[in-house]
Amino acid sequence: MTASLANPLLAVDAELASLSENDAFSGVVRVERAGEVLLESARGLASRRWNVPVTAGTRFDIASVTKLFTAVAVLQQVDSGALDLDESIHSYVDLIETTISPAVTLRHLLSHTSGIADDADEEAGESYEALWLERPSYSVTKTADFLPQFVHKPAVFQAGEGCRYCNVGYILCGLAVEHATGETYRDTVRRDVFARAGMGTAGFFDMRDAEPNVAEGWEPVRGEPGGPVKGWRQNIYSYPPIGSPDGGAHATAADLTRFLTAVRQGELLTPDSTSAFLTPHALHSTKPDPAPGARAELHYGLGPAVELTSNGTVRSIYKEGINVGASAMVRYYPAQDVTLAVVANSEDGAWGPLRKLDAIITAA
Repeated sequence: MTASLANPLLAVDAELASLSENDAFSGVVRVERAGEVLLESARGLASRRWNVPVTAGTRFDIASVTKLFTAVAVLQQVDSGALDLDESIHSYVDLIETTISPAVTLRHLLSHTSGIADDADEEAGESYEALWLERPSYSVTKTADFLPQFVHKPAVFQAGEGCRYCNVGYILCGLAVEHATGETYRDTVRRDVFARAGMGTAGFFDMRDAEPNVAEGWEPVRGEPGGPVKGWRQNIYSYPPIGSPDGGAHATAADLTRFLTAVRQGELLTPDSTSAFLTPHALHSTKPDPAPGARAELHYGLGPAVELTSNGTVRSIYKEGINVGASAMVRYYPAQDVTLAVVANSEDGAWGPLRKLDAIITAA
């Protein structure tokens, strides 16, 4: 299997080099199987302002991939007995005089079945960046600072009666972790997730601070959609300056593959919680006529997305993240025993390489 991947992955590396030369990719791609690194390619610029190149050790904003760390932190507290997946979120977070139903549980929140309204409904095409046109992004640095953006909005559906991706459900999960531990969400994740998983370089880095080996996020400025690039704009006003339970942690590609491997191998959770994390819990969408080997159904586990084929086997387990100046994915293919991570410091950077890698790996 490794031999069958070697030449196609070399072709991907060459394509990444070409994309980088044409200013179309800046990031890191890592593919590994059973601990063996099959490809690690670092291309482009970590800082356009200072012309600093990307290396394999560059930490990237991984956007919503951060939700996986939040899910593990919640499940660790479930394992310890401090939280209960089926207890009302009102037991852990003060939500009096809000529209958040007492019927909403941590299980609903982790599997995107809570029905609560998002601060920016991505499935409805709303822009997360637009939230900060009237509210200064730098005023939102603590988990509780996010609450005014969504707790008074009407629910989309009743808890457990649908499945719709929701960022702020993970804000409530982070607050539940803070209730259980008596410390900040970030401190808990640094100790109980990053350190235990061996993610030695991962962290939560403030955009306003000087931090080595952290990529800056940039987006091309065009005169018209699809037109030539006229310049580059940094993402420092596009979302809060430091990561939160729903997004914005920083990690290398190697940190991400190490994390998913640590979860799968039972290094972070009990066997029951490991299974709950990786097992489909809620059907999100289907493809009526899937091609051979393609996804037939997309489910959510208690954290990642789980793709099932038309015969019911797991095609892949993954989590993607996207924001202005950031795109990332970590993904595991059980049939091929391959784990990959792609991190990039532009909104569109990760997706082209991911499509190519997905086709190569599933064909192996």
